[in-house]
Amino acid sequence: MMFLKKYFPLLAVTLLPWPGTLAANLAANLAAGAPPPAQAYVWRNVVIGGGGFVTGLAFHPGVPGLLYARTDVGGAYRWEAGAQKWIPLMDWLGPADNNLLGIESLALDPADPQRLYLAAGTYSRGEAAILRSEDQGRTFQRTAVPFKMGGNESGRFNGERLAVDPNNGEILFFGSRHDGLWQSHDRGATWQNVAGFSAPGGAQPAVVEGGPVHSRPPVRRGFGHPQAVGIVSVVFDPASGQPGRATPKIFAAVSTAATNLFASVDAGATWQAVPDQPVGLCPNHLVLSPDGMVYLSYGSDPGPNGMNDGVVWKFDPQAGAWTDITPLKSPDAGAGFGYGAVAVDARHPATVMVTTFAHWRPHDYIFRSLDGGGHWTGLEDAGWDHANAPYTRTRTPHWMGTVAINPFDADQVLITTGYGIWSCANATQAEAGRPTRWVFLNAGLEETVPLALISPPTGAHLLSGVGDVDGFRHDDLNQSPAEGAFAGPHYGNTETLAFAGQNPGVIVRAGTGGKAMVRAAVSHDGGGTWRALETEPPTGDGAGDITISADAGTVVWTPRGGAPWLTTNWGTRWTACAGLATGIRVVADAVEPQRFYAFDARAGKFFASTDGAVSFADTEAKIAGRENAGFGPAGGATVTAASGTAQEVWLAWSSAGLFHSTNGGASFTRLTQVQEAGSLGLGKAAKGQTSPAMFLAGKISGVAGLFRSDDVGESWVRINDDQHQYGYISRVTGDPRVYGRVYFATGGRGVIYGDILVAPDTAEK
Repeated sequence: MMFLKKYFPLLAVTLLPWPGTLAANLAANLAAGAPPPAQAYVWRNVVIGGGGFVTGLAFHPGVPGLLYARTDVGGAYRWEAGAQKWIPLMDWLGPADNNLLGIESLALDPADPQRLYLAAGTYSRGEAAILRSEDQGRTFQRTAVPFKMGGNESGRFNGERLAVDPNNGEILFFGSRHDGLWQSHDRGATWQNVAGFSAPGGAQPAVVEGGPVHSRPPVRRGFGHPQAVGIVSVVFDPASGQPGRATPKIFAAVSTAATNLFASVDAGATWQAVPDQPVGLCPNHLVLSPDGMVYLSYGSDPGPNGMNDGVVWKFDPQAGAWTDITPLKSPDAGAGFGYGAVAVDARHPATVMVTTFAHWRPHDYIFRSLDGGGHWTGLEDAGWDHANAPYTRTRTPHWMGTVAINPFDADQVLITTGYGIWSCANATQAEAGRPTRWVFLNAGLEETVPLALISPPTGAHLLSGVGDVDGFRHDDLNQSPAEGAFAGPHYGNTETLAFAGQNPGVIVRAGTGGKAMVRAAVSHDGGGTWRALETEPPTGDGAGDITISADAGTVVWTPRGGAPWLTTNWGTRWTACAGLATGIRVVADAVEPQRFYAFDARAGKFFASTDGAVSFADTEAKIAGRENAGFGPAGGATVTAASGTAQEVWLAWSSAGLFHSTNGGASFTRLTQVQEAGSLGLGKAAKGQTSPAMFLAGKISGVAGLFRSDDVGESWVRINDDQHQYGYISRVTGDPRVYGRVYFATGGRGVIYGDILVAPDTAEK
């Protein structure tokens, strides 16, 4: 196995049986319903670095360097101290379990460093599970649960909701969003509702008169409607118990502006509201210091949107005394802000750190106290090192939802942001008034959501459109681009990319967000630099779909909510494309400049234009003797024009399957082996073949996965395996210059690319 280390160090490798002759007897096997054979691949991330909201961090209290991170849509990670990189733990989840990639909470067993627990569920409308590992996340057991989770909903950085009893690792508690408090007595294998904490939604068992009132009411926003947040934090007091027995004293915080902090002194059987507590704001983090002090951070909203006020409080359980220790008060008028996180140094209990939240201008702040919040030092002079991910130079540190102090090194502090993790190695310098230095610590942690991918035959091997961080040109797939995101107009999301088939250095893109007045741009140097089109079409709202003719003379743009429009002068003037309905995506033929294609999935009709997209006509294509509607059930569909061959078109149409045309859509042939076609991409032809290699995310012979065909779909090999599924795979494309290479987008694990694993006897010397 030494060749693996030599040629593919620190990579995810699919080790599958190497077929002797891939095509041998394949047609017979497929006809008999046998699964397609497999081929070994190496899988890696295209390096961007971070890119998404890291919602939680947890150091193990007993093992130096053992650290975990959770994200809102990209699963969980373990820090590998020796390799200085994050190891993804959730790539084994397939498309059916995609909702489990949003991690609501994580928990460690203080007495057993091998155990890891994940509360998994991205949205409350989908499935949820508790994932249990006995080997630090290398493998998991799974328990389906009756309570819902929202790892990408309001309050997703609050926590931790899931907690392991430090004196008895058999016992776990979980605070849910909708269904109250839950308890397990068998290390998370089964769960029971805690009757003593059973108010509707788990809000509170009893309401008592509170202490100081904060006047601003909470506004729980998210996806256009209120979302339940429920019990956000459960914390055991280890000093109150004995090893081997249930810890009697437990605290729980609830996201409500009413009474929100509760305590149990009988191991969770009954709960009482803590007296004299502050009300009017929602707690989001609850921390118990080794000296017995309780610290809470609050916001007017659970976040990450809508927070405009906040405080930090300290509670002394022995004295029953509350102290407001807020470092910086939110203004009564103007742009308010809240507090997102609080942490205590495990070996220096009086050392406390907090972060603001939604303090957008100039950025969120970090504060440090050496006397339990009596006095604070602001880390305004922090130095941010962007070398690991140059795109972060244009992003201010924001959404600081978690702060964690290394229990074995008081100098190391980590904070999470809306785009990744920052780490400081000299935090104690702040105590002497010296600047602190922060490094973007995201090697291996890729949490972007790619929205568009292209691999042109010249120039950079990959260009990507990415949610929240615009997009990137990758000349080196293993380095975050030195120039950062696209140079030119910046969008929040780049949603579409296309290059001219016969002039691939000309590329167009469209997006939304950002400050650009026109939300589409063109590059004449392969994505190196961009300039905005002159205007937008008269209808629609940016983004949508954009394409460009083979000779780069015509751009066709279907903005979101609008119909297709064409321009032959870079947006100076737009002309409506006749014959197409609103929202129809147009694709250019890769060879003939006057030919364009479009598919209406709602009507099951294929359209073609031979006059430069001025007008489109229904080709009235037939399949198996049926008219247009015979394509199959309605659903998502993509049209792909084959490079180098005029009028060759592929249609991947969800559960209807995969269809092929060699006459510009006048007729189609269905590939009967393919049961589902989620996304199709084309790459360099195999040796001895003239047709491009095909890459399919779909289902063949009852097996869902990623497949490759070198013979126009006559035979297929599966190229991923059950340990490398990455949730939902989309936007698949091949590389026209590297045989076997495939790129695809994930729903939160960034861009993945794969290469054929070279056999030992054929490895390049």
